[in-house]
Amino acid sequence: QVQLVESGGGLVQAGGSLRVSCAASGETACISAMNWYRQAPGKEREMIALITSSGGTKYANSVQGRFTISRDNAKNTLYLQMSSLTPGDTAVYYCNADLLGLRCGRNFTYLEVWGQGTLVTVSS
Repeated sequence: QVQLVESGGGLVQAGGSLRVSCAASGETACISAMNWYRQAPGKEREMIALITSSGGTKYANSVQGRFTISRDNAKNTLYLQMSSLTPGDTAVYYCNADLLGLRCGRNFTYLEVWGQGTLVTVSS
């Protein structure tokens, strides 16, 4: 089992910056790629950033150039550095981990784990 706990959300003014974190615990050796999603009020959840186990990254067009995803494997922590925030970035931010059984000698192929989310509110 892997547990993910986000932190760092809060209220920030437009144009400001904020970093949210996601601490993983449990069988972290199973973790492959990690992702950040967000869900704005009344909208569907969308993936905004991905980082592979080797550090490769990919971003949604909506955050490209403003957000940076990173991970500290020694601390089992995922980060999302957000800058040039706009009210349109207001959402609950969720971290997500892809688990591969082969990575940790477990008897499953693929599992997906979610954190509980952290609210980011950007005021105008």
